[in-house]
Amino acid sequence: MKAPARIRALLDAALGTPGSLRHSFAVLGTVAVATEVLLALADGVPAAATGLALITAGALVLARYVAGGAAQDSGHREPVRLLNSRAPALGGWRRIVADTLADEDGAHFATVVRPRLQRLFAARLAERHGVAMYRNPRRARSLVGAELWPWIDPEAPPPLPALPEPVLCSLLDRLEAL
Repeated sequence: MKAPARIRALLDAALGTPGSLRHSFAVLGTVAVATEVLLALADGVPAAATGLALITAGALVLARYVAGGAAQDSGHREPVRLLNSRAPALGGWRRIVADTLADEDGAHFATVVRPRLQRLFAARLAERHGVAMYRNPRRARSLVGAELWPWIDPEAPPPLPALPEPVLCSLLDRLEAL
């Protein structure tokens, strides 16, 4: 290995490859130290102390952001995508169902619950039965049942604007049974 290539390999090992987290922190650290040196040389100790306080505060905010990166609902990141929607916790589903059952004009059912039920049924049918609900709706209908199919049929509107509670219970029972 030639000397420049060996030096480059050592730098990559120490600093990380460009774009990596290690490389980003190394560059930020270098910029912070250079800023501190320039502040100390240009304006003295008070400016350097102020700069150090600001850099420390920025580093703490950045560290807190990175540490919370694995949190699902930290509120600072995009919603987690699961089956093309935000993954609600059990309390979220309770609220969704309560809102749907309280909604008399069916808007909540049509915009929130029905698409989620369709995705859940599509996933279950594909997983357990190898049936693509959107490509083979007749086979999916036979598996779901003719009485429940109109509520999740992707090609037709629901039979009623609002979802009755017994139908929701039957849909969930059928989803579990599939």
